[in-house]
Amino acid sequence: MKGSERNYMNDLMVVEKRGQPMTTSRRVAEVFSKEHKNVLRDIEILDCSKEFSRLNFEQSNYRIRGKTYPEYLLTKDGFTFLVMGYRGKKAAAFKEAYINAFNQMADFIKSLQTAKLEFPAFTNAIMLAHEEPKSYNFSNEINMINKIVLGMNASKFKEANGLDKSVPSIRPYLSAEQIKAIEELQRIDIGLIVAIKEYEQRKKILEEYFSNRLLKLAS
Repeated sequence: MKGSERNYMNDLMVVEKRGQPMTTSRRVAEVFSKEHKNVLRDIEILDCSKEFSRLNFEQSNYRIRGKTYPEYLLTKDGFTFLVMGYRGKKAAAFKEAYINAFNQMADFIKSLQTAKLEFPAFTNAIMLAHEEPKSYNFSNEINMINKIVLGMNASKFKEANGLDKSVPSIRPYLSAEQIKAIEELQRIDIGLIVAIKEYEQRKKILEEYFSNRLLKLAS
């Protein structure tokens, strides 16, 4: 995804909550240029079942300057049901963008769940370093390490090795030495993520480490 498109999706604020992508009524109000109180009203008068409402609209709160205000957390289905009645070209564009953002967050959550099984400490470090982790927080880090060790990211590796895009992990297709190198860099990056916020600085340190590692193996 291009940087400008990625930033636009981030502005929609689709985040991970308890293993599923969600947004807030407050953010929907901002994006669709509506007063939040009117979006709250729209949710409360929706003609849906109590069960659907319970599963897709979660009452929550936010704080501004010490005061607490109500809002709702919306699942993709809840969001879709809510904005069905929002009309106009601008609204249609936002609906499409939101659905894409929900789908991208769902893909991120799926990859994150796989990553937690394979690299729990590494994944936890990324989650702790960001108050509301986005998909690129994880993908940037793992892509950086893959590029250092493999010379390409996971997508390019799948393409180069004739693997289907749906393959959840490239780990079974790596050599023992490649896996060992990736795990070493991940262990180092766990500390770097906490200590150094600058991506390029972390990348430089990991590249130097890997280069020295290759020299030692060759000697």
